[in-house]
Amino acid sequence: MPDHNLLQHTDQQLLQLMAGDNRDAFTELYNRYWDKTFAVAYHRLDDEHEAEEVVQEVFLSIWQRRAQLKLSHTLATYLSVAVKYRVINHLDKQYRHEQHLDELSFGYDETQDSTTQWLEEKELRERLEQGISQLPEKCRIVFLLSRDENKTYAEIAAELGISQKTVEAHMSKALSSLRQSLRVSLPVLILLLS
Repeated sequence: MPDHNLLQHTDQQLLQLMAGDNRDAFTELYNRYWDKTFAVAYHRLDDEHEAEEVVQEVFLSIWQRRAQLKLSHTLATYLSVAVKYRVINHLDKQYRHEQHLDELSFGYDETQDSTTQWLEEKELRERLEQGISQLPEKCRIVFLLSRDENKTYAEIAAELGISQKTVEAHMSKALSSLRQSLRVSLPVLILLLS
């Protein structure tokens, strides 16, 4: 019988209860966030079955790692990032399968435990940030204005006093450089950056 008092608990309190193997706390978090995480996955995959699978994997991973789970952001943020990375892994596998690019494989293995996957996701994010930091200065500034501040090429050109063509050239160079340093396909890079 579910504990109705759990409805009053904060996410943080529920996570603490869950770390002590409280299944009702886990169920409450699942009920709280299933719709939102499903919406994120579905928006990116456009396939109900695959989106459900991604969400199940994310929640299963949280339950399996409940004792070690330490969040530096809100649970909502964590879930959104976790779903995004699962989708990236999923699409990357699909893309490689279609392209038969086995030689580019990250050695991704479906039987890997969720902690390994989580570390891979974290590593991919770190490599992305590292790749960005190694871009030439002007190129990096243009890229960050576009990615972090959602500025249009016209706005960036006006702010930096350069032509729109130059902005496009910098963006093209940045994307190409990041693709090479991360060794991922363009669809995957676009998802990583979105």
